[in-house]
This record gives sequence, C-alpha cells and structure tokens, in this order.
Amino acid sequence: MRESGIPTCGKAVSRRVGKWYCAVVSEYLERTADRLIQELLAELPALLIVGPRATGKTTTASRYASTIVRLDRPGEAVAFKADPDAALRGLIEPVLLDEWQEVPEVLGAVKRAVDRDSRPGRYLLTGSVRADLDAPTWPGTGRLVRVPLFGMSVSEQLGCPSSVPLLDRLARGDTLAVPPTTPDLRGYVELAIRSGFPEATLSLTDRTRMRWLESYIDQLLTRDAMHLDGVRDPMKIRRYFEAYSLSSAGVVADKTLFEAAGLNRKTALAYEQLLVNLMVIERVQPWTSNRLKRLIRSPKRYLIDPALLAGVLRLDATAIVRDGDLLGRVLDTFVASQLRAELSIAECRPRLFHLRLEQGRREIDLLAELAGGGIVGIEIKAAAAPRTDAAKHLFWLRDRLGQRFVHGVVLHTGPRAYALGERISAVPISTLWV
Repeated sequence: MRESGIPTCGKAVSRRVGKWYCAVVSEYLERTADRLIQELLAELPALLIVGPRATGKTTTASRYASTIVRLDRPGEAVAFKADPDAALRGLIEPVLLDEWQEVPEVLGAVKRAVDRDSRPGRYLLTGSVRADLDAPTWPGTGRLVRVPLFGMSVSEQLGCPSSVPLLDRLARGDTLAVPPTTPDLRGYVELAIRSGFPEATLSLTDRTRMRWLESYIDQLLTRDAMHLDGVRDPMKIRRYFEAYSLSSAGVVADKTLFEAAGLNRKTALAYEQLLVNLMVIERVQPWTSNRLKRLIRSPKRYLIDPALLAGVLRLDATAIVRDGDLLGRVLDTFVASQLRAELSIAECRPRLFHLRLEQGRREIDLLAELAGGGIVGIEIKAAAAPRTDAAKHLFWLRDRLGQRFVHGVVLHTGPRAYALGERISAVPISTLWV
C-alpha cells in the first residue's frame, strides 16, 4: 500500500481507506451542503434536499431534525395517508419527512402549514423526484427551496468541506495551493472510480465496492427506472446507459448515441430524460456569446459519478489507464463531479458550460460563467507537465473576451503549479480539494 500524499483534515478521520486518502467510518463527515442548509434553515420554513439515490440526503438532513418521519415505513405513513394535515400538527420541529414521495399528499400539508406559519426552520424533505414529476401541479413553488446533494467530493471525504471552492479562489485572484504530495495518473483514476457514494467509498473494499456499484446500476435501471416511468424493457435502457457511459464528457451527435444503443430517436430521448430525472446523468449546455461565431449548440453529456462508468462497463483502473479515450473521459467526468459539488455554495454563483466551435476547431472542456459575467475556462489533461500548447484554446478565448476572461486553468496529473501565461495557469487536479 502506498502512503497517502494527501493530508487529512478534521477530527472525524478514523482509518485509512484506499491508497490515496483517508476516510471516516465512525462518525458523520460534514458535507459542503451543510453550510447552505444551515444558512437557509435560519431564514426559510422548508427545504427540499434533492440528489441521486444513496448520496446521503437522509443522513445529512437528519442532523437538523428534531422529529424524523420515515414515510417508507407503513406504520409511520398510515397517519399521513389518512390525514396529513393532522399528522403534521404537534410534531416537534424541525421535522424531516423522509421518502416523502411515498405519501405525496404530504406536500400539500406542508404548503398549508407554511402558508399559516412561515417561521424558519420548520420542515426538511428528502426522497425521490418521482412525485415531483408525476404531480399535475407542484405545491412546493414558493414554499420549498431545493438544496442539491450529489456524491461526496474528495474534500468531503478528507473531512475538509470548508475548503474554499476552486472557482471562488480563481474569481478572487488567490494563489492556488497544492498539497505537499499528489496522486499520480493512476492514483487519480483510482480516486475517480472509488465513487462519491458515501457507503461505497468510505467503508467497502475495492472488490466489494465494484459489486456495490454493479448492484446500484442494476437496481437503478430495473427498479427505479421502471418505477418512475414504466419502462418496459430494462435491457434496452441498459444498452442506452452503456452507450451514454462511453460518451461521458463528450459532445456526441444524438444519432450516433441512439444508433450505438440500437434505439430509435423517440425511445432514446425518453431514456435520456428519465436518467436526467433520476439525477445520474447531466447535460452541460454549450456556452454562447455574440462575440464568438459558429459555436455549436449541442450539450456535453456527463455521468454524475465516474464510478458508474467503471461499474456499468466493469472496468478497473488498469483497463482505464490503458485506454486513452476512456482515460480522458474518466478524468473529465471526475473533475466535473468535484466542481458540481461546489456550485451551490460558491460565492461567485457559477454556472457550468462547455465551449466548442464547429468541427471541433476550438474546444474548452468546461467553462464557468460567474455572477456578473466573468468567465473561467478549464481544461483537463492526462499529462504530468502540460506545456503552453495545452492551453492554446484558453489563450484564444482570453484574447477574444478581454477583461471578461477572469482566469484559465489546465488541470493536470502532475505535482506542480505554474504559470502558462497572463491569467492562465497549470495546476494539479488535487488543487480542487486543498
């Protein structure tokens, strides 16, 4: 076992897990979303915590609740099915309504309770998106504020959720710190395919983790998907998910993806929207500007967690490192997952896009548009010491946007941070969790 080169943080860390970092198994690891939940509960009456299955929504929300109602338990749900308004009354607040979609009528009861009394910190709700999507009307508008909770970032796994988001550091012009030692190329791949699912990454061995991920995908595509949308053929949606996984972090024509899965356009589009609704894939939209011409309008498709790619294709780190195309996709998907976990708490209020010109003549992996219109460009390279040529598209964008271009970074797999030019730097991927 190689010694970890990444420092651990906080009292929660209790034992070494994996080759590159330490993780906790004995007590709660704070999430970046905790800060946001605390701030919002201090002023708002009700929060809806959303995210993929098994990302820790209930565990996190439970920390803020005086009463926990688990509506997937028939004994607890019966009163809410009979009279949700009466069942809510008298409970010690804050109240957590877990798996609320099992009794969707509870949403109306929460709405009415909040309309009568809008004191802050009354309700938290967690569960599936199913009832949200199925309901002809959504009673939560103006009453429930959504808080996204995705898989654990590496900074969260290290017990360092208070790390300043990378995009905030770039927006402020901070000097970017680098850990004393960082993973090498294989180490980053191993981190990526450990996943951000708390149960899988914090307490399971590599062998068991892969079985956990395979089981997660099986249940996602057979039970969850059918429950949400009545999918009739789980084999077809599996083929589509496999094709999507092979395209993660790519801009691929719809027709190419549909044909690879052996599906017609209508079915494939329905499956894509279904997986978006389950919050396991994301379409990062193209950035547009009247300063630039011939920008393509196609989204860049991502799996939410790169470990899902390894799970559905049954790949280990060795297989990924040997395949240059998959290697680039896994690293890009990994970086996107780390940034996604920070978007809701970053002070610069960023939105993620990608940039690509027709025929791929210019392409930037990720582009963050900050509040106020500033732009940060991000390139991801499987190289230990990228040179100026690796940032040529960032130089091009900087020269066309002028002062609107805040900074460009080439995130790489080497150990050093250094300048490539004015407002353009090369920094290790591990800078994300310093």
